[in-house]
Amino acid sequence: MPSDQSTWLIAVPQDGDSEGLLPEITSKLPQHTRVAELGIPSFKTGTLDSLIALSEELPKQDAFFTATVAKIVDTLRNLLNNDPTKLAQHVLVNEGSVDDYILRGWKWNDSRYGVQRSLREMVDVLNKEMASIDNVMKAKLNNYNIVKGSLVQMQRKKTGNLSVRSLVGIVSKEDIIQDSEYLETCLVAVPKIIVKEWNLKYERLTNMVVPRSSSPIASDSEYALFGVVIFKRVHDQFVQKCRENKFIVRDFTYSEEQIAKEGEELEIADTTEKELWTELLRLSRTNFSESFQILVHLKNLRLFVESVLRYGLPANYVGLAIRPEPKYTKKTLSVLTNHLNYLSPRSSGRAQKQNTADDFAGEYQSLMEQEFFDFVLYEVPWIVL
Repeated sequence: MPSDQSTWLIAVPQDGDSEGLLPEITSKLPQHTRVAELGIPSFKTGTLDSLIALSEELPKQDAFFTATVAKIVDTLRNLLNNDPTKLAQHVLVNEGSVDDYILRGWKWNDSRYGVQRSLREMVDVLNKEMASIDNVMKAKLNNYNIVKGSLVQMQRKKTGNLSVRSLVGIVSKEDIIQDSEYLETCLVAVPKIIVKEWNLKYERLTNMVVPRSSSPIASDSEYALFGVVIFKRVHDQFVQKCRENKFIVRDFTYSEEQIAKEGEELEIADTTEKELWTELLRLSRTNFSESFQILVHLKNLRLFVESVLRYGLPANYVGLAIRPEPKYTKKTLSVLTNHLNYLSPRSSGRAQKQNTADDFAGEYQSLMEQEFFDFVLYEVPWIVL
């Protein structure tokens, strides 16, 4: 059963029975189901051996192409904070909607992928283009994530409670004893629920704590930050005693140069992140359009290859693109099955080939007898906003 969240691409042999197929199908399908012609060129068929080899290989390429498109959509979604309205403005193909690209008389891009090439050459070209897009996106996304991660880490230092956040901008020069040979100021974050205990204990935590030197510097909802003056020689012992009493000594050295440096680094990281965000958004938008077109071209090649293997020559086929209404998916499939059941004798089993082709039938029997509809069908997943 085809998905109700995808556009169906189908192919049937171009003969007397297929004349007027589009209006006939359209008149029978449920309301709101969109149908359009899908141009399938008459490619060079090549040998049966090469067609079967492609038939085995193309599903893997299809999965890779589909995954690449999905990853680009995920990148756009993350860049746009999961905003479906904004996402809809960027998942465009040639500045139009995905549906318009497929459902307004899709045609093969002959100027870019000339049909004079062999099927193998065209698959290789498509694969090379998609691999290039995938590699570029991986590199750009990785670069952006590194810068974004660095910025987030810097910003995180500016947030959180006083036991963990940066003290730059909180502790001033006047709060710290500097350039003293014997004395230093220890900065201690004290849980608010035990501030009273701090005031009672700090002078006696160790020897050589300057009496009445505890001074409140800042507070938040969880902690109060105090500065207390001690002799440098008892620093380690004081830190240990504070830890035992659940007082947190903050490692902080006041430096105007360091403050200026941190501010500059944060500004540079913020600017760089914004620039890379803009670049990645632009690239993702462009590469979505490119990758989606490549995906649909590959689907078209799959239609052709499977049609030749199923219906044989001449290699002329009629293609339709159908966007089913989700609640009428079963009915839509039923209409197609009933209308195209005249193909059953040709699609129930591939006719035995003559001469040398007979040799291939036994070797590829399992592949040639796989289950399928009377018509050839492949799906293009919808872009979920």
